[in-house]
Amino acid sequence: MRFDNSEQLFARARRLIPGGVNSPVRSFGAVGGTPPFIVSSSGAHVRDADGNEYLDFVGSWGPLILGHAHSAVVEAVQRAAADGTSFGAPTERELELAELITRAMPSIEMLRLVNSGTEAAMSAIRIARAYTGRSKLLKFNGNYHGHADGLLVKAGSGAATYGIPTSAGVPLGYAAETLVAEYNDLASVEAVFDANVNQVAAVIVEPVAGNMGVVAPAEGFLTGLRKLCDDNGALLIFDEVITGFRVAYGGAQERYRIRPDLTCLGKIIGGGLPVGAYGGRAEVMQMVAPLGPAYQAGTLSGNPLATAAGIACLQELSKPGVYETLEALGAQAEAGLRAAGGAAGVPVTVERVGSALTVFFTAPPVTTWVEAASADTGQYTAFFHGLLERGVYVAPSQFEAAFVSLAHTTEDIAFAAEQAREAMASL
Repeated sequence: MRFDNSEQLFARARRLIPGGVNSPVRSFGAVGGTPPFIVSSSGAHVRDADGNEYLDFVGSWGPLILGHAHSAVVEAVQRAAADGTSFGAPTERELELAELITRAMPSIEMLRLVNSGTEAAMSAIRIARAYTGRSKLLKFNGNYHGHADGLLVKAGSGAATYGIPTSAGVPLGYAAETLVAEYNDLASVEAVFDANVNQVAAVIVEPVAGNMGVVAPAEGFLTGLRKLCDDNGALLIFDEVITGFRVAYGGAQERYRIRPDLTCLGKIIGGGLPVGAYGGRAEVMQMVAPLGPAYQAGTLSGNPLATAAGIACLQELSKPGVYETLEALGAQAEAGLRAAGGAAGVPVTVERVGSALTVFFTAPPVTTWVEAASADTGQYTAFFHGLLERGVYVAPSQFEAAFVSLAHTTEDIAFAAEQAREAMASL
């Protein structure tokens, strides 16, 4: 494949945009090379500025569960745009989207629409602090909840160690309010609570980790978090920006039968347009202005184009058989990747929940960040470029998810598996 036009565009972009991209992972920094500049898409495929076509398993990092340019979403956006692109005033579509979400997730009694997953997580944490009167937050090593200052931290030498910033520009004092435990390790969570009695406002968790690659919750982990929060007077926040309407119509909380106090949503509820939401128990959400003292606002929140797209997307997802189809396609993709590794004699493990999955270049199962970090990123880089050259587009990082959409066919999955076998054989 040639990337002449993409290379020229990337050179222009680097003069004006930091790193040439508007979100770091797009730069291909983890895998090297020039990112293809995408110009169009349809169904399960995208096309770049050089005319190369790819079978896409990035799906805009998850929200395009119906596939690219789905007719119901495109038509809804076109109709909405004809009425006006932004009002900064209430619309009926905001209410319709809220009704769809609350029916799907009974733990959400009230919600507020925002513009991104980062904004949703930041706001949910503020509300949790306002409700509990406590300042500290517990998050997990390897979980990502957006780029708000207090969330860009990593674990120290022990489970109960205060977080330290992983980004310049984050004050140490702010980061110190964030405590870090190990995902799938309840003992580490208990240690944090024991060391910070009556100080933890909330535990925020990706119920299925998606930002260290896909890692499923261990048996009893989410139930244990629910109990530890209840026992210690803290709120439990599920960050379902990736898992909401992806691993089940009602998200991970439906799949694992856990009821969080607050939920963060994004991605799919906008049908591919910028949107997010946070919501939960009414008594907690009543802390939000104008009802309560915790302020949060946004001129574009509930944007009419985003809500129209979100309504169309969720209505499609509510049809019978949707999640059975996604589960079957995800299982086929998992089996194909495992078989490709076996045929090539390359040690791999494939972690999957529903239609989200990650192939790790390591033999043992991956259940924690430490295990994920032990994967061979060099092999993943070679695998990534091998797939790209063969017309299959996956995430340019070992520590991201691949997403199967309803636009993918069994033939698409079989094709991807064959390209994966060839790419692995060349490692």
